[in-house]
Amino acid sequence: MKKTFIIMTGALSLLAGTALPGLAANKEISWIYCGDKIDPVHEKYIKQWEEKNSGWKIAPEVVGWAQCEDKATTLAASGSPAAMAYVGSRTLKEFAQNDMIVPVPMTDAEKKSYYPHIVDTVTFDNNQWGVPIAFSTKALYWNKDLFKKAGLDPETPPKTWAEEIAFAKQIKEKTGIAGYGLPAKTFNNTMHQFMHWVYTNNGQVIDKDGKITMDSPEVLAALQAYKDISPYSVEGATAYEQNEIRAIFLDGKVGMIQSGSGAATLLQKTNINWGIAPLPLGPSAKGQGTLLITDSLAVFKGSGVEEKAIEFAKFITSPEPQGEYELQGGAGLTPLRPSAKVDEFVKKDPYWKPLIDGIAYGGPEPLFTDYKGFQNVMIEMVQSVVTGKAEPEAALKKATGELEQYK
Repeated sequence: MKKTFIIMTGALSLLAGTALPGLAANKEISWIYCGDKIDPVHEKYIKQWEEKNSGWKIAPEVVGWAQCEDKATTLAASGSPAAMAYVGSRTLKEFAQNDMIVPVPMTDAEKKSYYPHIVDTVTFDNNQWGVPIAFSTKALYWNKDLFKKAGLDPETPPKTWAEEIAFAKQIKEKTGIAGYGLPAKTFNNTMHQFMHWVYTNNGQVIDKDGKITMDSPEVLAALQAYKDISPYSVEGATAYEQNEIRAIFLDGKVGMIQSGSGAATLLQKTNINWGIAPLPLGPSAKGQGTLLITDSLAVFKGSGVEEKAIEFAKFITSPEPQGEYELQGGAGLTPLRPSAKVDEFVKKDPYWKPLIDGIAYGGPEPLFTDYKGFQNVMIEMVQSVVTGKAEPEAALKKATGELEQYK
């Protein structure tokens, strides 16, 4: 029996004024492409693939980021799916359990070509349901001038949660400026930011068998750390999402934040004296960790060209096209695979090293049948702790029980 399809909420409104295509024409692969325009790297390799596959045409439809995933969902639910679409990997389980996408199995060689745990972001029930096409990780950024004003060594970032909390406290008490930027707005990256703490303490939310494992000492320690650092963070954390916290850091008004490569790109255009390091580790950590967030190409069922769409999806994300797409100037994507080109890239821009080092002990976005339900439970849990409405242990037990309905 199919489960209720949650991500359809609000999507049908996109049908207004949109003519739905029939099944994809023979030898045409329609692609819901997220963004403002097709990336030149993709244009180059689409042409190359078409030249090698006579009679076949790739037909991208560019859809803005805010509507892209809903557009793909709406077409699939209507029975007129695009052949493939760019989606957040977190949605793959929901799509698959509603019989809207087909598996995209990987060979052992294909799996081994990626950094550790990348394939886990698209895997459940021992199968892969999408091909990763974009990847992001996080690292710690610190303001060296604020460290110096607070009496801290400006060249020595915190390596542990205990140091991070102590440094945040010292910055706040010595300078009057927030020592840490903790986002807790009702927004998806509140959950993402917390998962970075979970994965820097060897924690887990749900295992590969679908069992909720969140009520553990490792996750409780992460939630307790949130409580402990909150007094020294930006006031009113529930008013800020991560990009708003980043803007405060760019203005020199917060000592430390966790952010992705985009912060480094922006910081290079400022006068901020900054540094970047791996995320600090919790007491149970086994190594550098981070949340591994991927977007993927999903191949939809019923287009009539599924096998060829899988072939193209694997081609456009294969090492040469994908490497060129990721490493072009300003792309801001963490590489999906190790390579000599990546080594050269890191040598040229050393700030990438902490963003890559966290992959080894990182973990995927937890896959739930109702991802938004999971996300909302996590946000409510974090907000209840940082606002003082609940103690970490009680908040964690409550959230763990609520997640059962969404797995």
